[in-house]
Amino acid sequence: MISAQDLVEKILARSTTDDCIVVVQDSTQANLRWASSTLTTNGVIQQRSVTVISFVAMDGSMASGAVTRTNVDESDIDAILAEATASAKASGAAEDFAPLARDVAFGDWSAAHTPTGPEVFSGFAPELGDMMRRSKSDSIELFGYAEHTHQSIWVGSKGGMRLRHDSPVGRVEMTGKSHQRSRSTWDGVETHDFKDVSVAAIDANIRQRLEWQAKKIDVPAGRYDTIFPSGSIADIYVYMMWVSGGRDAHEGQSVFSKKGGGTRVGEKLSNVGLQLFSTPTHPVLAGSPFVSASTSSSFTSVFDNGQKQSQVDWIKDGVLQSLIQTRASAKLTSLPYTPFGDNLIMSVDGGSGKLEDLVKKVDNGLLLTTLWYIRMVDPNSLLLTGLTRDGVYFVKNGEVQGATNNFRWNDSPVSALSRIAHAGATEWTQPREWAGDMTSMSVPPMVIKDFNMSTVSPGN
Repeated sequence: MISAQDLVEKILARSTTDDCIVVVQDSTQANLRWASSTLTTNGVIQQRSVTVISFVAMDGSMASGAVTRTNVDESDIDAILAEATASAKASGAAEDFAPLARDVAFGDWSAAHTPTGPEVFSGFAPELGDMMRRSKSDSIELFGYAEHTHQSIWVGSKGGMRLRHDSPVGRVEMTGKSHQRSRSTWDGVETHDFKDVSVAAIDANIRQRLEWQAKKIDVPAGRYDTIFPSGSIADIYVYMMWVSGGRDAHEGQSVFSKKGGGTRVGEKLSNVGLQLFSTPTHPVLAGSPFVSASTSSSFTSVFDNGQKQSQVDWIKDGVLQSLIQTRASAKLTSLPYTPFGDNLIMSVDGGSGKLEDLVKKVDNGLLLTTLWYIRMVDPNSLLLTGLTRDGVYFVKNGEVQGATNNFRWNDSPVSALSRIAHAGATEWTQPREWAGDMTSMSVPPMVIKDFNMSTVSPGN
C-alpha cells in the first residue's frame, strides 16, 4: 500500500484548484472480547481514511469542498479531486473563510505509522484469564472487551502545510453479572499501553458492587445528594462542551447565550473554585499541537487546518472564560479564537481523595455507577435526561446500605456547577456513554446536591 506521505504528495501534485488540503488517517486496532467469562474473539483491524479538501477563490473569499474515502490508491486520485473541486464550486463563498495557514510543520512527517498489535495485551491478557477463572468458580459472569488503537494523522497542503500527530489509546469495559444475572455492574478504564491497567482493581470493584446488591432498598424519585464517579462527571460535561459553540451562544441558541444578546463569557457558573481547560501539553493526556479538520461545523473549520493549538481555559475559578471558536466565529463574536483540543481537564480547588472518600462525606444520598442514554431536553438550559445503569446504591451516614432502583434523571450540567458539595482528586477516566468519542478526559468524582431523579426506572 502506498505510504500516507506519498499519497498526500501525489494528490497535491495533481490538484488544479487555488489550494488543496489532504488529511490522511492511518489507524490500527487490536482487540479482545469476552462473554460469560470466556474469550470469544480477538484480532487486529487496519483502516485508512483520506479526505481531500479543494479551495476555490471567489470574490476575495474562498469556497471549499471536501470528499472523504477509505482505502484510496493512486487510480482514485483524479476522481476524488474532481469531486472535491465540483463540490467547492457548487458551494459558493464559505461563511467560515479565513486565510489558510502556509509553510507550517509539526511532528515527524516522514515517519511511518507504527501499528499496534496483540502484544499490547501481553501483561493484561494473563491477568484477565485469571480473573475469568476466579469468576467462574464464584458464579460470576464477565462480559466486555479491551481494545488498543494507534492513529497517525498527516495533514498536507499546496501552501506548504506538513503536519503529523500520533494518538495511542486503549480502554477496557467490563460488566459483571451474578445470581442468575439478577445483579449487574460495570467498570471501565482508559490507558495508553495497558501497562497501568490493574485487573485486580477492576475485579475488586465489580465484586464489591455485586455484594452491595445483595440488599435491596427501594427509594422514591426525588432530588438527592448524588455521588458521581469521575466517568459520569465526564459524560455530562463533555456533552456540555459539545454545545458550547461561540457562534451558537452569540446567536441566542444555547445555554451560554446572554439574555438581551451576546454570550455569558465572564459569568460565574460554579459555587466552588472549578477549573476546566484543554491543553496539548498535558503530561498524561497530550493532544495534537495543531488543528486538523476534515469538515466545517459550528465548532471547527477546514480553513483552520494548521493553526496552533494552545491551552484554553473554558472555566477558570468557576467563571466562564471561553467558548469553542473558529477564527470566523471569533471575528463574529469579538471573542478570542479558542479551538477545542483533544482533551478536557477538570479540577476543583481543594478536591482530594477517591470515590470511596466521597461516600464517607454523604449523610443521605445516592452513589451511581454509570449514566446511559443521555439526551438533550432543552438547549436553553441544557436540561439533559438519561438513565442510571448497572447499580445505584443508597448511602446513609457515610456508608453504602444496599442497592436501590434505577432512575430516569433530568438535570443540567450547567446548573449542577452551582451545586457541587464535594469533589475528589482529578483522574483520567472513561465517559461510558461517549467511550470512543472522547478518550482524553481527566476529571474528579463529585457529590452534586439535589440532583433530580425524576422517575423510577424498572431497568437494571
